[in-house]
Amino acid sequence: MPRFPDHLTGDGPTNPFPGIRVLERRLGREIPHRLGSNEGLDMPHRALRAHFGDAMVEHVYCYGDSEALGVRQRLAEQQGLPLDALLVDAGADSLIALALRTVAEPGATVVATAGTYPTFGYFARGQGCELVEVPYEESPGRLAPDLEALVATARQTRARLVYLANPDNPSGHLHGDEAIRRLREALPDDCWLLLDEAYHDFRDDPDTPFAREVLPGVIRLRTLSKAHGLAGLRIGYAIAEPETLAMMMKVRIHYAVSTLTLAAAEVVLDHPEETRDHIAAVHERRARLAENLRGLGAQILPSATNFIGVQMPSAELAERVNRELLEAGRLIARPAHPGLGHVLRITAVEDALVPGRLKILEEALQQA
Repeated sequence: MPRFPDHLTGDGPTNPFPGIRVLERRLGREIPHRLGSNEGLDMPHRALRAHFGDAMVEHVYCYGDSEALGVRQRLAEQQGLPLDALLVDAGADSLIALALRTVAEPGATVVATAGTYPTFGYFARGQGCELVEVPYEESPGRLAPDLEALVATARQTRARLVYLANPDNPSGHLHGDEAIRRLREALPDDCWLLLDEAYHDFRDDPDTPFAREVLPGVIRLRTLSKAHGLAGLRIGYAIAEPETLAMMMKVRIHYAVSTLTLAAAEVVLDHPEETRDHIAAVHERRARLAENLRGLGAQILPSATNFIGVQMPSAELAERVNRELLEAGRLIARPAHPGLGHVLRITAVEDALVPGRLKILEEALQQA
């Protein structure tokens, strides 16, 4: 089992402000009179009420439940996960930073794929870590994180943590469950695996037994931004052993998730049929988008996400197409990493399928 930094292994630090919801649960009764709170409870919010209505305004007065119990209960029930193996925070990005703060001291070595979701590298460097990157495994129609290279590099550098997005962003590649299990087994015992599963819901098989496992030495991250459509409200969750989550709680912002966000997440989770319909529609649009571009000669990467990746003939052509689309008011994604300059990423939204919307790309493919 990987170790935690020495400064977290004692009794503290302890959250000095657990919040009223946590206090009520500890006491086993409601606290109706908030006489020690400094949350602007008497602010009339006339402008907010006029703009958003009374129901929303009730959520702006108070700090959110720091333990997000309602959201965790719903996730546990729907996904077959232990309640004490879940931690909710302000999106997968916040959870990446939180995981790094928990397990990696400044100066620690962390390993990732060169060009994968760049927020990990951004936070790793901000934490003072030494980031070591390994190239993707690439061939026509394939762009996949190289698991063997990740393991070898982790061993060579005595890494504290390996980051893997699965499904990957920006390639869309999915490593199967057994491959991930073998990866964890092959890593050094004292190396953490940070498994970013932000696009997990778009897999063809998101409900495998492996998806419900709480794995030693692994911190799994998922989000409600993609399949659940709550990107603007910032909410996601980690799956890990309870003792790992207890350490993460020591360095977590007390009220990272607002009352409004928690309430919205509970409503969405209470209507899973909407999420299922959305995911099915994404699968259908993803297939149509890939088929349309493949018919023009594009090299389309297999995707288990809500987007497709296109391997362009050159980085120069990809840069030109991306720039011209942006000038025309059409935003797609081109990875910033120079090793992936030839890749374009297009989200499978209905707007991308409107005839002529991607004409610049289509013409470039026909001329290539």
